[in-house]
Amino acid sequence: MPGRIYNSLFDLATEQYGYVTAEQAVEMGFGKGRLPEMAERGVVERVDRGLYRFPAVPRTALDQYMEAVLWPHRSRGVISHTSALDLHDLCDVNPAHIDVTLPAGYRVTRVAPSIYRLHHRDLLPADIGRHEGIPVVTPPRAILDGIEAHLGHGLIHQAIDTARKRGLITRRDALELERGLTVGVR
Repeated sequence: MPGRIYNSLFDLATEQYGYVTAEQAVEMGFGKGRLPEMAERGVVERVDRGLYRFPAVPRTALDQYMEAVLWPHRSRGVISHTSALDLHDLCDVNPAHIDVTLPAGYRVTRVAPSIYRLHHRDLLPADIGRHEGIPVVTPPRAILDGIEAHLGHGLIHQAIDTARKRGLITRRDALELERGLTVGVR
């Protein structure tokens, strides 16, 4: 029968697609070695350094995004750029990587998995939302990221139009984004 530690960590993991970090376990008051011990017993799976997954939580198509935002030290990642456009379903983009934005001054000291494309920028709280519990930039920020990354004009126009039709941006926002597209906003 699972104990208090398992139950506490499992509760957090169910909110994060089965994932939990060693830092989160320490913040919850559990010893630094608790998750590695649980991994040795087969209770959790070690995904990467400091990142674990409870196999009892069913996998979904969104798991990879939660894993990507939890992968960096201190879980500072936010899904951005084409990955955010895809999550928000704003255009017909098909990203080959998972774009993750980290704070500008934050440096990753290990090699990122090849599936991740890391970006650095200090995001405002207003630039960050959630998609089914996953930290992701807002539609306007995702469109700006797409413009800065030189995503095709057709896809950007489609994203602006879709966001406008869904009420995710105002008419004024749409005009500013269109203007940014012509000048390559930074």
